[in-house]
Amino acid sequence: MILKTARAALFAVLPAELLAAVLLISGVPLPAPVLALAEPAVAAVLLLEAVVAYRLYAAALRRGATRRAALRAAYGELVPVRVRRVMSFDVRGLASLALWIMRRRDGVPPGAVALPYSREQSPFLLLILFVTVLETIGTEVLLRGLGAPAGLRVVLLVLDLYAAVAVLAIWAAGVTRPHVVSDAELRVRCGAFLDARVPRAAIASARVAHSYNERGMVSVEEDGRLAVAVSSRTNVVVELLEPVTVVRPLGGEARISAIRFFCDDPRPALEALRERERPTSGLGSAGGAADERTTTPD
Repeated sequence: MILKTARAALFAVLPAELLAAVLLISGVPLPAPVLALAEPAVAAVLLLEAVVAYRLYAAALRRGATRRAALRAAYGELVPVRVRRVMSFDVRGLASLALWIMRRRDGVPPGAVALPYSREQSPFLLLILFVTVLETIGTEVLLRGLGAPAGLRVVLLVLDLYAAVAVLAIWAAGVTRPHVVSDAELRVRCGAFLDARVPRAAIASARVAHSYNERGMVSVEEDGRLAVAVSSRTNVVVELLEPVTVVRPLGGEARISAIRFFCDDPRPALEALRERERPTSGLGSAGGAADERTTTPD
């Protein structure tokens, strides 16, 4: 009960504090009673969070965890998994920007085959980035013309710049985190949002099959089929011998029996899956039409 109360208090106070900060920076005076009550309320919430975090930390230590593991356990229990996942998107996105600048890729070991998928979405992201920058300039000009307070203009400018960086981070994540085929696994990714790993031994077949009406970037159908699309498109289908568990973007788990995903060029995916034999059985050659090329165990 106290854990739920701490979570509720934290997520109620943080937006209120942010709103108050924006108003103060913008030069909007707040009533004296509001300011008088705000400080004790924030102090009480921080004290509650500290008490709950310490209890969780101490409980983990009693279970035999190390101090570092106990800190992680306390953080994991106090902050909901969906919030942690959303926060991780920002961290991975900024890391992807650094990798993009250094012309490096994440998770592509020596000898593995990288399967890019960013070419299809790059024009759209470039358009979004252009619109975001244009909106930033237009908003600043409009607010100056209306005589808006400098504090309000700074807040909106920061938010607009954050939006532009977020678009760049999404773009960079798509470039630096491609799908990967290695001797051990097939790794299907969607930028910083999804990283689905499928052991090679669990793959039954792979084929080219074009679909142009996928719903969203990542979706799991009722029959356990995972779709990882780019611009509503997929062009590779991998069937599994047995279901595997993947973690969805917001932390939920799903058991999947097949994966549909998009590559800029699907042929290297099939060639990589054919050339790298599984430990127990090889992968036969593909046959059929170009849009139904299949790789199956011998």
